[in-house]
Amino acid sequence: MRQQKYYEAYLDDFDKITVFMSRNSYEGVSNKFYLKDTRGHIYDLHIQSIETTHSNYNKYTLALYDSIEIGNEYYVVHQHARATVLQYSAVVKTAKFDELFYYDGDDLGYTYNEKATSFALWAPTAYRVKLEIMKNDVTYTYEMKRSEHGVFRYSILENLENATYVYLVRVNGEWKETIDPYGVSSIENSRRSAIVDLAKIRVKDYPLPPLQSSCDAIVYETSVRDFTMQSNIGVSCPGTFRGFVEENEQTKSMQTGFSYLKSLGITHVQLMPVMDFGSVDEIYPLLHYNWGYDPVQYRVFEGSYSSEPNNPYSRIFEFVKLVEECHKAGIRVNLDVVFNHVYDKEESFFDKTVPSYYFQMNEQGDFSNGTFCGNDVDSKRRMCAKYIIDACKFLVKTYHIDGLRFDLMGILDIDTMNAVYRECCAINTDFMIYGEGWDMPSFLDFRQRASIGNNAQMPFIAHFSDRFRDVVKGRTASNEVNVKGYCSGALYLIDIMKNCLSASCTNEGMEAMFANPRNVVNYVECHDNMTSWDKLKECCKEDSKDIRIAKHKMMIAAVLLAQGIPFLHSGQEFARSKHGLPNTYEESDEINKIDYLRRNQYQDIVECTKELIKLRRAHACLRYCRKEDVEQHVHFDTIQNKALIYKLLDDTEEMIILFNPSQEYFTHDMNTAYKLLYYNGKAEDILIQKVNVEPYSVIVFTRKL
Repeated sequence: MRQQKYYEAYLDDFDKITVFMSRNSYEGVSNKFYLKDTRGHIYDLHIQSIETTHSNYNKYTLALYDSIEIGNEYYVVHQHARATVLQYSAVVKTAKFDELFYYDGDDLGYTYNEKATSFALWAPTAYRVKLEIMKNDVTYTYEMKRSEHGVFRYSILENLENATYVYLVRVNGEWKETIDPYGVSSIENSRRSAIVDLAKIRVKDYPLPPLQSSCDAIVYETSVRDFTMQSNIGVSCPGTFRGFVEENEQTKSMQTGFSYLKSLGITHVQLMPVMDFGSVDEIYPLLHYNWGYDPVQYRVFEGSYSSEPNNPYSRIFEFVKLVEECHKAGIRVNLDVVFNHVYDKEESFFDKTVPSYYFQMNEQGDFSNGTFCGNDVDSKRRMCAKYIIDACKFLVKTYHIDGLRFDLMGILDIDTMNAVYRECCAINTDFMIYGEGWDMPSFLDFRQRASIGNNAQMPFIAHFSDRFRDVVKGRTASNEVNVKGYCSGALYLIDIMKNCLSASCTNEGMEAMFANPRNVVNYVECHDNMTSWDKLKECCKEDSKDIRIAKHKMMIAAVLLAQGIPFLHSGQEFARSKHGLPNTYEESDEINKIDYLRRNQYQDIVECTKELIKLRRAHACLRYCRKEDVEQHVHFDTIQNKALIYKLLDDTEEMIILFNPSQEYFTHDMNTAYKLLYYNGKAEDILIQKVNVEPYSVIVFTRKL
């Protein structure tokens, strides 16, 4: 923030300095300014313009005709002999800055072996950087040496495994202590980075079912904490990486935790944030609850999910075990990553190493707030994009991650997202990326945003479809909770429902929204907003519980039978409730935990979900990944413009799927016999030509060609 002190100076370009003088000090007037560096050199500054701001400051634009050395410490002195440090500001946003200081090396962070450890920190605006090592409770401090492209380096010729460290960075006239942006592990609550031997991180590979495209995926979102926090479910380490994959006779007999996850038949589990976040005390994790969308570190796992948050290896090895057990069970692992903002900008390693560089800022020094968190990450800066790409590659290569879900992806830019996909896919050919492509009101040009409107420029990246969500279920905003969708009773949406079942990539029923089915994630429920069951209770108050259950099953069927990538929120398959609360990111474990007793109560919905998952995995015509295939093979009809007939026809099979969200009974003659696969649940193995379509029903037929 500018205009906070009596006297401030900012380097906004290589030849431009902006000065603010409060009119409460010397009436904000100075007829002369000069620049002084740490070596005693004096440089003349030339006043180009003066204006009065709304905050009662005089703003001076000064021209600097001498070349400036980025990283040196300078002071701007006015005619009354007062000096203020020259802060490196908008100059870091210039193309010239990126050209001078972009570093494409792969050695940022530390490079360890038993004989030596080398450290490298990118901090081009820093005047000095010190490395503070703590080993065996003794602290050592070393002055790092500035090298090419603003990288500070130091090497220590001894075995530093398990030692901890921080950097002390002097920038803009202040010393700041920071953990390592490229750190691999840390001790509790992100206090210090920790040195571990990366050679010890070995993820055992298991053969996974092949994927022809991301449309073969069935993604199941859950929280490491929520999934095993219920008491008496047989898990000895609830709410942790260990607990997530813990199996024993009790979990198997009760079908809880990992035993339950394996039973569903899903292909991918998406873990809500597991990288280090700042809103939970890692030593006392039960004091606070939080989903974890408060990122502190991007390569280090969250310590509250570890059995030993003080042990740098514990969180690593326990997460490795989670990945191995999932892969062993044929389940791929996707991570929910939060690169769009940080937990605390001023305390982040980004701002402590290169202030302002990593965040979107305008010429007035204001920071973008499209995330509504007060700091939007600026992925257009080359080293910021490199950081994001490097972090993603590190996770995929080191921990064998199968996909990434990007939170508020529309804050980031198209080129960076495509580069992440390209680099990660080179490591894992079945890798998938999807995210929230909302068009957030950030400073980034809307033409460059990784948002839904630009999805055609990201050919292999998928976006959550708010159209699908709102048309199938109904509106989600708290002031629109009573607005129904097609499956909850708004029959007039039948044409747009055709569009949604077509992955919104054709003009069927409405103009296309996505380039291909592989670009759309279909969902009606995620961690945000009310659960779909709670939503149904609000918008369908006139219905009996049995009717609401039937509508809930229909919404799940729409997700799993539509073209595109299906996405389920954990507990959706048993009418998960959060007592009508919308965003429960910091409510309590009692509100957020997975309730396996409720699962038992709604076992019928669980079985329907499992059956629909089996259907999707068994029939390729439900998983087209190209627009051309949908146009050629997907067709629609209606019954009295109320019930929807969804037809899929290719060279080997014809499927007919009926959705009837009305309260009316219909009869439908298909002219030839089809095998009945599903009728509000698993169906008998019989052939049917004419079917009685009951109210609130989903029916699936197939015929081999």
